[in-house]
Amino acid sequence: MLKVLFLCTGNSCRSQMAEGIGREYGRGLIEVHSAGLLPAGVNPYAIRVMNEIGIDISGQTSKAIDAKILGGMDVIITLCGHAEQLCPTTPLESKRLHWPIDDPVGTVGTEEKILREFRRARDEISAKIKEFLLKAKNGQE
Repeated sequence: MLKVLFLCTGNSCRSQMAEGIGREYGRGLIEVHSAGLLPAGVNPYAIRVMNEIGIDISGQTSKAIDAKILGGMDVIITLCGHAEQLCPTTPLESKRLHWPIDDPVGTVGTEEKILREFRRARDEISAKIKEFLLKAKNGQE
């Protein structure tokens, strides 16, 4: 089973959504983890928009990245430029991918506008994970 780590700055939104989506759609194919450079707790809007698609991430926790986590991963996927630039050196045997997903956390405006941005991020992550899983099933990852 392929071990995958989703990494972003706060491990509060994008990487948490990716962990939930990866776990749901990648059962039996990938073992999913997430971490952040500066863990900030799971964002309530992320929990809310994930519940809309039937995936509960409310029990997930925000975790700090460490060498032990990095060392056991087959694939490390950064979801923001900050994490891509500041991620500690990854093991040579780990494949590194970067999926730049705009952060919905800073969205200002109405509740509907904020939710729309969280849904956009969720849907972008979901599409990328589905593509990743298809490649993994075909031995391309």
